This record gives sequence, C-alpha cells and structure tokens, in this order.
Amino acid sequence: MVCVGAAALLAGVGITAANADVVGSTGAPSQSAGPSGQPSASSGRSTGSPSSPPSGRASTGPSASAKPTATATSSSNSDVSDVVEAADTFVDTLSSSQQSSVLLDFTEDNATAWSNLPCGSTCRVGIEFSTLSSTQLAAAKAVLKAATGTGTNSGYKQIEKILAADDKLGETATGYGSGNYYLAFLGDPSTTGTWQLHFGGHHLAVNITYANGAVEGISPFFIGVEPTSFTDDDGDTVEALGAMHDAILALTSSLSTSQLAEAKLSTSYSDVLLGPDEDGEFPTTKSGIAVSELSDTQQSLVLAAIEQWVDIADDTTAASVLSTYKSELDKTYVSYSGGTDLTSQGDYVRIDGPGVWIEFVCQNGVVYSSQIHFHTVYRDHNTDYGGEFSF
Repeated sequence: MVCVGAAALLAGVGITAANADVVGSTGAPSQSAGPSGQPSASSGRSTGSPSSPPSGRASTGPSASAKPTATATSSSNSDVSDVVEAADTFVDTLSSSQQSSVLLDFTEDNATAWSNLPCGSTCRVGIEFSTLSSTQLAAAKAVLKAATGTGTNSGYKQIEKILAADDKLGETATGYGSGNYYLAFLGDPSTTGTWQLHFGGHHLAVNITYANGAVEGISPFFIGVEPTSFTDDDGDTVEALGAMHDAILALTSSLSTSQLAEAKLSTSYSDVLLGPDEDGEFPTTKSGIAVSELSDTQQSLVLAAIEQWVDIADDTTAASVLSTYKSELDKTYVSYSGGTDLTSQGDYVRIDGPGVWIEFVCQNGVVYSSQIHFHTVYRDHNTDYGGEFSF
C-alpha cells in the first residue's frame, strides 16, 4: 500500500500531530446514558437481528442515484486491490456456511447494523472472530491491516489496542473479549463495484466503503475504550485512545476565557449525540466558536485533532480526506460542554464542519466503576457509508 501520511499535511501548516500517548487513569464508559433530553446515542439495537445474509458471493448494492457529493478523493486503485486481495484470501479460508455470514448484501439495514455495546450478533452482522480458526483469524486481520492506517496510535494498531482492552475487561467481567468482534463484506469485494468493509464489536465500529476501485467513505467510525490505560503482559502501557485524548485536550487547553465562553454549549451530554441508530441526525445549525476566529496555531490544533480520527483509513485516503477538511476549516466549529480537562463524566467536545463531525465524551466507568472511560464518534455529513443511503 502507498504510504502517504496525513502528518505531512500538518507539517505544511507548521505543526506536528499529537501522537504521544499519556499515561492516565483508566476508565470505562457508561453504556446506557444519553445526552440530556435525547435518547441514548450509543444504545445499539436492543432487540432482533440484522437482515439475513444471502449465500454465495453475489450481492446487490444501493442505488447510486441518491448519493451526495463525496467529501474527498481517495486511495488509488492499487491500494484497494490490496484490500480486495486480502478479502478474497480470507473468504477462501471459509466454509460455504461461514461465507454466508461474511458475504452480505450492501443494504441500509446491514450497513447500519453496528453498536458500541457488547451485544454480539443481536446488533451487528458478520462472522464472529471467536468462531474462526487461527489461520482464518490471521487472514481476517490481514484484511483490516490492508484497509486501515499504519500509524503507531491509529489505524490497524489502534484496532489491536481496542481488542486488547476488551480482553482486559474480560478478565474481570463476562461478555467481553477480542473474540466478540464481527467482520462482514457488504457487497462483493472488488475494484469495480460498490461494497463496504464492516467490522466492529464493543467500543468499535469501522465502516469503509469502496466504489469502482476507490475509497468512497471512511465513516461512521465509532471508537471508545475501557480501561483507558492498562499494563499488558509484556509490561507495556496500552492507551488505545491516548493520542485522540491528547489532541482534543491540546485544542481545548489553547482556548482563552472569552473563546471558551463562545464555544460553550447550553446542553449537557453524557454520551455522543450521533452514535448507533442516529444516522443523518446532524443538528440543523452549528454551535460553538468558528474556527475562523481562532489563531493559526489553534487552527492547526483543530486539524491535528481531526487527523486522529481520519487516520483510521489507509494513509493515502487519510491524507486526502484531511486535506478536504483543512479547506473547510473556515466553516468548521468547535464546541464543548462540561469541563475541558477531559477527566469527568460529561466532559464533551465536538468538531463540526461542512463535512467532518467528531465527538469526544468522558463517561463514568462500567467495569472499572471508579474510573472514567471514553466514547468518540467520527461521521461525515456527506459520505457516511460512502453517501450510498439517504437518511
């Protein structure tokens, strides 16, 4: 895969991305709370299953007629070929019955079947990692590695850290673990058609959409973590969202008293607003302080924060999407509620532009009840699910 780091774009505006993890208190998200006066943004699907998967490789895609304009150009056909090759290799390791769980139609019901909750197959589609052999699991992970970024604190390595955090939860509570994650291909993986890589489990939902050999969308991307920091068996500190936390904190810490007053939201939030089952529910007006009112240094911090989420994509796509968001900074807004130090329940930060939408919120712990944990979501006003559905 071509490796064009989004950090190069940030260097062009005179900054270095906030990539260093900081050891902090561990935390766990409140699984059911929602913003005040709103239904829970991260409730997931409480009953029922997603639509039944068809058998075989053939699948139908959504109509292209309703697609909005894409936010950005994407990775080259050769990059997508790597993903398709890895997907085909994985599928070839599966039995016919397993393939029927992986190869699904690219429908709205299947595409939106994701959640932050540890709710297994009741709220998501695909094949469960725990059912795979070691060879199959390695092939599945190779697909994720081919499709995502190469950063130390983002992309595939960040996915690995989320799964490790869930294994950590599984040492204390039932229902958690890296085996409880699901992978599906919605539509037939190819360099000519439209399809989606759909992967997730507790605290993770990755949705990367492809069309005609290019990446068409890299959102929705939900990522949260509990515990926020822990020591693994090798004695290393693992902080899956450390770089995201640090980038948001650097931004909020840069705001002056008057800027904070302008950025303050009147509503309190205990979870993200646009979590699962909230597709297309963007607020009709933007709130907070306009990035155009910030200094050049502060605008660079906004872009550095955005980078942490777009880096879920392969490096070429991430750089392209970040370039688009940079061009839209003058129409982007930053807002918050609660505190800005990101240490307490309800500390909430939002970045909202013509395309980009990012939320970061602190919640009280669930398994580690004396600590906080983080929920975040990245969406795009135009290209969630590749812009293939109208909500």
